[in-house]
Amino acid sequence: MNVKDVMVEEVITVTSDTKVRDAADVMDENEIGCLIVTAERKPIGILTERDVLKKIVCHAKNPEHTKVSEIMSEPLVVGKVDMDLAEIARLMLNRNVKKLPIMDGQRLVGLITLTDIVRIDHVEHLLIKTIKQLRKNGWIPPKRMNKFIGIYIT
Repeated sequence: MNVKDVMVEEVITVTSDTKVRDAADVMDENEIGCLIVTAERKPIGILTERDVLKKIVCHAKNPEHTKVSEIMSEPLVVGKVDMDLAEIARLMLNRNVKKLPIMDGQRLVGLITLTDIVRIDHVEHLLIKTIKQLRKNGWIPPKRMNKFIGIYIT
């Protein structure tokens, strides 16, 4: 199965100079957990709920005065539209990301999450196989993925 069969095609973006408060409002209005950050219409980073929590709330920064570019995660890790789901899962796990923008050349065409991949029953075995292989090669997952991985690997 190809990533384009699973990815969300309507990716919501904000510019790098957007205030964090406004970006949080966009996430809330659209009931999403991340925004792709652009500069000159090109994706340059990603803003996640976790970025807001750790870099604004935990540090008591003012979201009204802080720009998205100050807290976004970068460099942006991206997948390609012609990749299959096993490749996408491997890339996400190797790079420790749960949300992956999908590019077609220089154009942003979609977004896929680990949750999207897990929801597909027949790729579950591919994900388990990939996790086991990575662990065999010495990969240590970040703490934030332990619960997710614990569901599949005991």
